[in-house]
Amino acid sequence: MNHYKSWSGLNKQLNDYLCDSLKNRISYFLTRYHDVNNSYGRASIKLDGKELVIFSWIDMYKQDYDINEQWKDIGIWDSTSLNLKEKWEREGTLSDWDFLQAATDFLQLSITEALESDNCLIRIFAILDRRVGKRTIMRIKDSGIYKSYPEWVQQFYKLRFEF
Repeated sequence: MNHYKSWSGLNKQLNDYLCDSLKNRISYFLTRYHDVNNSYGRASIKLDGKELVIFSWIDMYKQDYDINEQWKDIGIWDSTSLNLKEKWEREGTLSDWDFLQAATDFLQLSITEALESDNCLIRIFAILDRRVGKRTIMRIKDSGIYKSYPEWVQQFYKLRFEF
C-alpha cells in the first residue's frame, strides 16, 4: 500500500479532486478501531450523508472464508487470485483496507489510467473526479461500458451523468 500520513490528509486530497457539482455532496469516511485486535475498520462513500457503499472488516472475513474454501478445493492459498478478486468486486465484498489501498493508488495514477483501472474503487474515484470533462463523460455514457460493472459501481457513473 502506498504510504499516507493521516486519513484527514488523504480525505482532503480525495475531496479536492471531486467535480464541482458533487463537492460537499459526496464524502468519504474511514475509521480504524486501533484498540481492537487487527485494527478493524470501516469505510464508506456517502451522498448527502447517506451511505451508498460500505467497506468493513466483516468483508475481510468473507474474503478470508473464500480464500480458505479455495485452499480446500485446489490446495492453493492465494489472496491475489483473479477469480476471487473479480467475485469480491462483483459482490462488493471489499474491506476498509481495499478502500484505503484504492484511495492511495488512485492518487498516484493519471486520470486516464484511473478511468481504465481494473479496480472498481479506483474507477469510482476517477468518475467523480473534476479532471473528467463533459466530453469524456458523454463518451463513457454513450459507450455503455459502465453497464457491465456491478450495480454498486454503476450508481456512481449514473450520479456523475446527472451532473
